[in-house]
Amino acid sequence: MPRFRTLDDLSPQGKRILLRADLNLPVKDGVITDRTRIDRLAPTIKELADKGGRVIVCSHFDRPKGKRVPEMSLQPMVAALSAALDRPVAFVDDCVGPAAEAAAAALKDGEVLLLENTRYHAGEEKNDPALSAGLARLADVYVNDAFSAAHRAHASTEGVARLLPAYAGRLMQAELEALDAALGTPARPLMAIVGGAKVSTKLDLLGNLTRKVDVLVIGGAMANTFLAAQGHAMGKSLQEAGMYDTAREILAGAAAANCEIILPTDLVVASAFAAHVPTKEVGVDAVPADMMALDVGPDTVAMIESRLRQASTLVWNGPLGAFETPPFDAATVAIAQSVAGLTQSAGLKSIGGGGDTVSALKHAGVADRMTYISAAGGAFLEWLEGKTLPGVAALETA
Repeated sequence: MPRFRTLDDLSPQGKRILLRADLNLPVKDGVITDRTRIDRLAPTIKELADKGGRVIVCSHFDRPKGKRVPEMSLQPMVAALSAALDRPVAFVDDCVGPAAEAAAAALKDGEVLLLENTRYHAGEEKNDPALSAGLARLADVYVNDAFSAAHRAHASTEGVARLLPAYAGRLMQAELEALDAALGTPARPLMAIVGGAKVSTKLDLLGNLTRKVDVLVIGGAMANTFLAAQGHAMGKSLQEAGMYDTAREILAGAAAANCEIILPTDLVVASAFAAHVPTKEVGVDAVPADMMALDVGPDTVAMIESRLRQASTLVWNGPLGAFETPPFDAATVAIAQSVAGLTQSAGLKSIGGGGDTVSALKHAGVADRMTYISAAGGAFLEWLEGKTLPGVAALETA
């Protein structure tokens, strides 16, 4: 893994520290509905403040497109952030300029300031050097704790990191170490589970993983396309007919790389995609013409569990079925329970990430029993695809 400066390399006392956070939280009717990102951010802020740092928090929120949209202000985050830190948090209604500079200059050791939405400035998403310089004027050092925004080359994630001594926060550090354990220097055998609806959205991911992992499980509606490409009639199942050749190319590439591909051998089918509809378990060569596959079957679950018992590391991105709608959550829940059990009892290193994956693991009640769950969506996926993340690259040291 490339070398990064972490908080272990920083002496915060008396320093103004610009901390890039991700406070783009889900809000409904003015109420934060999931505080996971604040809870994961809090340890970094507490550590810096407890050691006498003057912490200046910046973040984007939603997509105001360079304009001041009152509904997209970060001010409502102050109370939640203060509660998580158990200390007052000040707020200033801009992220650069005279008001922000005055508020930053007034901070005392151990105090915390939250800046207004960085995306109120069009220069944020353009990685404008002037905005980066304005942010840099606020602080002595820069700490990035927003891995979930690290795939964007924005002023607050990449530009300012080039202008100040830059460090990875504890959450960023944990993400990078977990991902290095997953794909950088993993304990083998290395296994991956990839689900999702469309092959077309995960081409880069599948291509990269077949070159890196020993066993690759393909599930979700994506598996339907692979099965159809092999000549199986898939009835009314969701699939991408235009991706058959690509699916066959992926299978051939995996064979050349000695990567074992596991596709479903049986499926749970129904005549409609709805909760608690009548279902049937059928082999992949027996999908009725008027039915659709919505989950993998018990034989497939047993096969995956058998491979899991031989694995040392697992990377998981995407559910095996339409888990949001019972009973099509059965396979995902069963495998999640097996993964959690092996993590606890056999030392399996289990790393999961991606929005649907996190939701599925929470649904299965195992999110706290995995080795690591990434809070990032797009950044986690791009890392698995083998892409360079600008916000991470900016933290690398020679």
